[in-house]
Amino acid sequence: MDDSLTEALSRACGDCHLGGGCCFEARPPLCQERIDILLANGVRQDALEFAGYNRLRVKQDGFCVLFQDGHCSIHSFKPETCVAGPFTFDRKGSILQIFLKRESICPMVRFLKANRVAYEELFELSVEKIVDLVRALPVEEQEEIFKIEEPETDLVAEIRLKDWKPCR
Repeated sequence: MDDSLTEALSRACGDCHLGGGCCFEARPPLCQERIDILLANGVRQDALEFAGYNRLRVKQDGFCVLFQDGHCSIHSFKPETCVAGPFTFDRKGSILQIFLKRESICPMVRFLKANRVAYEELFELSVEKIVDLVRALPVEEQEEIFKIEEPETDLVAEIRLKDWKPCR
């Protein structure tokens, strides 16, 4: 993704009237590689928890433990689902379903719909990150994740996971 697009996406995110709404009650799933990256970059072990799947904790105010001063404190190495936002996912067997949150949940969606290049580049990056995550997570953890309701989303793609074998 080129710098001007990254800057435009950051501006769209910064203009959000929801004040970090995507980080509220967010418990992004973490594969072991992401846990290792977080710990190697100074994230404390107590920021992580296991509750059916490895994830970041939320603070008493409901925000992700790494959401500080209105921003993500680990933006350059944040979890795959955070990079993918406002795209999210589900899996039905070997079919990966990609959903886009609605504007009421993420105002960046308006920007993406108005800018086809931005949409396509973020979609490609999101799919790459989501596929990596799904391939790395044990099936039992995925099953817990897929129990989480994702309201106000629209299906935008279905992708066959080639040679998909669940991680056990």
